[in-house]
Amino acid sequence: MEYNTTRNHLIIPEYGRNVQKMVDHLLTIEDRDKRSKFAAGIVELMGTLNPSLKTIEDYKHKLWDHLHQIAGFKLDVDSPYPAPSEEQMMRRPDPLPYPQTKIKVRHFGKNVNMLIEKAVEEKDDEKRQNLTQLIGYYMKLAYINWHREPVHDDMIRNELSAMTEGKLQYEQGGYKVYFDTRNYKGGNRSNNKGGKGGRNNNNNRSGGAKNRRFKQRNK
Repeated sequence: MEYNTTRNHLIIPEYGRNVQKMVDHLLTIEDRDKRSKFAAGIVELMGTLNPSLKTIEDYKHKLWDHLHQIAGFKLDVDSPYPAPSEEQMMRRPDPLPYPQTKIKVRHFGKNVNMLIEKAVEEKDDEKRQNLTQLIGYYMKLAYINWHREPVHDDMIRNELSAMTEGKLQYEQGGYKVYFDTRNYKGGNRSNNKGGKGGRNNNNNRSGGAKNRRFKQRNK
């Protein structure tokens, strides 16, 4: 019996060991035309075994690249695409630059700082005040998302003033944050036909009918 620990390492496990054995046999074929036809058949089989690749644009090119990778980049066949190099396939992507900006008040997020910068740069007093009111309203929403408790205008006014060093002053009562209960399932149950009030009325009617029948039987 052959165990997995004694077998060769699977280069691309998604295609299975049989495909890798086929590729190993492909490298032993000396006739180039025969080797090219055999390689094209393996590519078709790889596409059948991994149909999710068909959703990718130009998935045939990716399948041929995988074939060269499984063959250890030693395959010499007539391919519709240029053979990739090992350096090209195994190259690590460049690391993404991580933002180094510091957020003063994290529960408000980075967007608040960007809005504050735009509002401070605004020269028109009316527009700057409108932006200030919108920033205060956004701060209320962000605060509720984190704390799940009511937020007062005084706190938003003080925090915005501290964040901007007094350059922006939020006016109390400019925007109000409220919860719309019109679409809430638990609201206005007594007005609904299937609500609690409706069930009570039906129970009262049915109870009265039972009492009348009971009295008639006793007579």
